[in-house]
Amino acid sequence: KKKFKTRSGDTVRLVDLLDEGISRAEQKLVEKGRDKELTKEELEAVKRAVAYGCIKYADLSHNRNHDYVFSFDKMLDDRGNTAAYLLYALTRIRSIARNSNISQEDLKQAARTTRIDLGHPKEWKLAKCILRLPEVILRCLDDLLLHTLCEYLYELSNTFTEFYDSCYCIEKDKATGAIVKVNMSRLLLCEATANVIATGFHVLGINPLEKM
Repeated sequence: KKKFKTRSGDTVRLVDLLDEGISRAEQKLVEKGRDKELTKEELEAVKRAVAYGCIKYADLSHNRNHDYVFSFDKMLDDRGNTAAYLLYALTRIRSIARNSNISQEDLKQAARTTRIDLGHPKEWKLAKCILRLPEVILRCLDDLLLHTLCEYLYELSNTFTEFYDSCYCIEKDKATGAIVKVNMSRLLLCEATANVIATGFHVLGINPLEKM
């Protein structure tokens, strides 16, 4: 909890910070067995995206007018308001449609023809949270404080988890595991959530991932 002072020369160089981030991200991925699930090229892309994304997010998720304590352990935690958590959340949401055998083209077509049903309280709560994106972006443009966007993305991710835990999107046969029913309205809410998180990542300069 000491201040970094450039004049005394005891600051951490950015290149060293990024290299340390990659090393720690790789270690974390190996601990979770991701090196056995991903190809060598995928693992390389994931560890860089996680490391660089986490370092950016750790900085931008704090009010830039306030001090904060830099911690690699906290930064790479896949729980709480971190890039690791949000990157994982986005890959998980994107996988829902893939696991339903629904393509992006199918989703685009459904968006033009499917009525969105907001009958369940968690559907309604998620839809309202999604619609707040323009308001959040305008606020960031006004005060130039990006931690507001980070807090919103974290809130959206938690709201989505509540929705997903309460509202089935895919119904499967318990005996065979075959897909019996797909709720397209809810899949479109998943897609809208993923698009908002991806938009937030674009603003923050974080690269999303297909697999993590």
